[in-house]
Amino acid sequence: MGSGSSANPTNYKYSLQKSENAFKAAVLIQQWYRRYVARLEMRRRCTWRIFQSIEYACEQDQIKLHNFFSYLMDHFTPSSSKERDFISRMFISGESFKEAELEKYCDYESMEVPDSYTGPRLSFPLLPDHATALLEAFKQKQQLHARYVLNLLHETRKHLKQLPNISHVSTCYSEEVTVCGDLHGQLDDLFFIFYKNGLPSPSKSYVFNGDFVDRGKQSLEILIVLFTFLLIYPKEVHLNRGNHEDHMVNLRYGFAKEVMQKYKVHGKKILKMIQNVFCWLPLATLIDQKVLIIHGGISDTTDLDMLQKIQRNKFISVLRGKKRKESNKDVEIQEINGESKVEAESSESESDLSLSPQPRPAPSITNRLEFSKWLRQTVQEQIEWCRQLVDSESEPEEPTYSSVVSLTELDTQCWTHQEEWKQILDILWSDPMPQEGCRVNTVRGGGCYFGPDVTDKILEKYNLQFLIRSHECKHEGYEFCHNRKVLTIFSASNYYEIGSNRGAYVKLGPDLVPHFVQYQASKTAHTLTMTQRISRVEESAFRALREKLFAHTSALISAFKAYDKDNTGKISLSSWAMAVESVLHLGLPWRMLRPQLVRSTVDGMLEYKSWLDDLAMEQRSQEHIQSSLLEVIYRNRSNLETIFRIIDRDHSGLISFEEFRQTWKLFSTHMNIELTDDGIDDLVRSIDFNKDGNIDFNEFLEAFRLVKQSQ
Repeated sequence: MGSGSSANPTNYKYSLQKSENAFKAAVLIQQWYRRYVARLEMRRRCTWRIFQSIEYACEQDQIKLHNFFSYLMDHFTPSSSKERDFISRMFISGESFKEAELEKYCDYESMEVPDSYTGPRLSFPLLPDHATALLEAFKQKQQLHARYVLNLLHETRKHLKQLPNISHVSTCYSEEVTVCGDLHGQLDDLFFIFYKNGLPSPSKSYVFNGDFVDRGKQSLEILIVLFTFLLIYPKEVHLNRGNHEDHMVNLRYGFAKEVMQKYKVHGKKILKMIQNVFCWLPLATLIDQKVLIIHGGISDTTDLDMLQKIQRNKFISVLRGKKRKESNKDVEIQEINGESKVEAESSESESDLSLSPQPRPAPSITNRLEFSKWLRQTVQEQIEWCRQLVDSESEPEEPTYSSVVSLTELDTQCWTHQEEWKQILDILWSDPMPQEGCRVNTVRGGGCYFGPDVTDKILEKYNLQFLIRSHECKHEGYEFCHNRKVLTIFSASNYYEIGSNRGAYVKLGPDLVPHFVQYQASKTAHTLTMTQRISRVEESAFRALREKLFAHTSALISAFKAYDKDNTGKISLSSWAMAVESVLHLGLPWRMLRPQLVRSTVDGMLEYKSWLDDLAMEQRSQEHIQSSLLEVIYRNRSNLETIFRIIDRDHSGLISFEEFRQTWKLFSTHMNIELTDDGIDDLVRSIDFNKDGNIDFNEFLEAFRLVKQSQ
């Protein structure tokens, strides 16, 4: 009969050994893969930190530029009425038109739409079909006629003026509320959100949390789409103001330039109207009285009651919130309540802002120090008077929500201009931090850092569940912090580079439990592997960092020489890292980044002059300009372009000879450049290459280069 055969011991031993080897191989592969993924994640985080540090440093430059203007206003002594007029025109904050003047200036009814125009046409009141036609037209790269743009802005402004500072949304009237973060001119992201989530409708509410414009190339199209839906569904679409809904910021980050390029004839009218619309945007949104949505964040002094009653339209630019003297407190109270006069407590006559302040008697001109001090104070008083005069000249308007609230609260509470400005600055510019407390946001240069204790305090004070904010790019498109009580939502995917980050939006139902949707709007990002994506983003980040290093060549040489006591031309890598950080102040892990930035060393020592020469060679391959001049332009171009656009009041892309002369008088002291009046005249004639009697931006840059070259 059959007999069973026992397993061959040799085969069993071989099988066991084979399984053991396979297991060891699997463990080795797993360890290798984990190390590989960890290295990729480390590269991604370093890249992210580079991008974020450079972005925040640029915002810091914007604040510094504003402070520079404030310094000029406080310290520059005009030598003529022309200089005084120029300073007043540049710095007076109340630069908006009077109501009737704005309507007349932006008169869209007088514009004719030619028969050859094939784009979308708008008629008011708007209907859903208009919004659909606009979306389709923008997908086809069509442009809306200037008449319709101005008409839309006019109607949007009328609507916004009736809204409170804090909008209130209820989930009872719709299935859910969708909250979107920064879009920054990336229209594809908005299209993707509407494709995935549906268009705004009576059953689908949206809150767009600021920063609609700048950086991206289709900021104006985003505004047009959002304003259209706002007018069609005023109860379902809500817009918050962000820190980029500010014309001073727009001058630097591209939106003003975009509008002028797209609408060369009527661009300045559109910009002026948008500037006025921005200052009427609500500051925050409350969902079911439990979820507060603000663009930036909060501080330990955030007061929602004060925010509710501020006349928000006063703050055309939050960056121009210059501190007022306590002696002007009566003027501040007047501005809050929209009055033209303030009654004194005594039986003194009413103060009349239309009267120019009488200067004090001048001291003897032989005492030059006292005379200079008197002159500066007199000029300051004149500028303050001009400011007050412009603010007080607004014509009677129909009462707005905020003005009604302010008037009803007249007998209970009045705040200073500075207190109101800080409230708005904090909610637009602040960021959360993991540490307790509240401190100045030195990284961005504006707003504050607020800790979990500050969040808990605000939530408890106003009986809130959590905060939703935007303002910061997040790798996954969203991020919780402060024990899930603060949610950051960011909707611009591929913000730094294709593949750098996802975009996201969040949906809230009646239970107020957040549900997230993440996406990549770029088709290219979907075709890249994780390694390819990180490598591409990393390359872009280090290119930007090398430009930053090159722009500070002179300062780096001085810092390196401080470590090179014996003048050998070499320093250690640790000294290199400390010197670079002391100059750039980016807070980056330079030792970790060193292999990507420093590729040749001898015995652990860096020949810093040859390293800087290599950086210069990289940049000179792109720009055929002398290295020292190129360094100056790389370091100052953004500031110079912003300055140019501030001087170019009509956004024509040109400044007059007289404006150029006055500008160089203002800036020459700050830039340590000594120029006589004759020298300025010679300079202006030499750089007007096309002899048209005006200076464009390239000629403006040329002037800066020529002056630096002559030093």
